[in-house]
Amino acid sequence: MSELTHFNKSGNAHMVDISEKDVTHRVAVAEGLITMKKETFSLVEQGTAKKGDVIGIARVAAIMASKKTPELIPLCHPIALTRVNVDFELLADRSQVRCVATCETTGKTGVEMEALTAVEVGLLTIYDMLKAVDRGMVISDIRLLEKLGGKSGHWQAAQ
Repeated sequence: MSELTHFNKSGNAHMVDISEKDVTHRVAVAEGLITMKKETFSLVEQGTAKKGDVIGIARVAAIMASKKTPELIPLCHPIALTRVNVDFELLADRSQVRCVATCETTGKTGVEMEALTAVEVGLLTIYDMLKAVDRGMVISDIRLLEKLGGKSGHWQAAQ
């Protein structure tokens, strides 16, 4: 297991020094699920939720969240995102919505946290918009699927 980089030699939290890192193209892809009742899923699928276009609003929230990641995660570096894409897949057979976020930058640090934050906030937005009819929704399986760039190169999650 590699060294925990967010702790200094004294064991105190610190922001990692990235000044000597190379500028590379970096990509991260994350995913997550929200599971709901069949009746609730129908509201999403048919676009008839009282609060409006659930998926459209969740997409915008996810993109906005990716840009706010350093404000939410204390030791994240502020980075210039060059692209954020958020897709939602409706899984009718399981009454689930899958969110996949892809974040990109050209810089000295990765975008994993931005992709994970986008997924979480996208799914939380779906929960918020539908909670009046289904407080038992479950957000789960949020994880990094893939990262490219930087010293560690390409990493992909096991299926």
